Amino acid sequence: MANSKELSTRRKMRTRSHIRKRAGGKPRLSVYRSGKHIYAQVINDLQGKTLVAASTLEKDIRKKLKTGADVAAADEVGKLVAERALAEGVKEVVFDRGGYKYHGRVKALADAARKAGLSF
Repeated sequence: MANSKELSTRRKMRTRSHIRKRAGGKPRLSVYRSGKHIYAQVINDLQGKTLVAASTLEKDIRKKLKTGADVAAADEVGKLVAERALAEGVKEVVFDRGGYKYHGRVKALADAARKAGLSF
């Protein structure tokens, strides 16, 4: 029987492979959430480069928030990553939830990115 880390890795890779097949050359908005923080980055898989990134570890976001592990923090990171992506000329992305359920912090980040101008 596989342990939880192996199962998590399988889930992430399964999700990522489906996303890459359907992306059609669009960059990928990838989300990682830990117990204390949330991270988002826009990745160009064709070149293998990160175009923009944002997280709750950044000083300007940390000043605004009480903690980096709640829905408000995810909302701020979603807005920031969308603003940075639009500044780089990226308007359309595919959303990579990274094996997490589309719920709570992951959903808040996605909704904030959409409101800020990214389309996916």
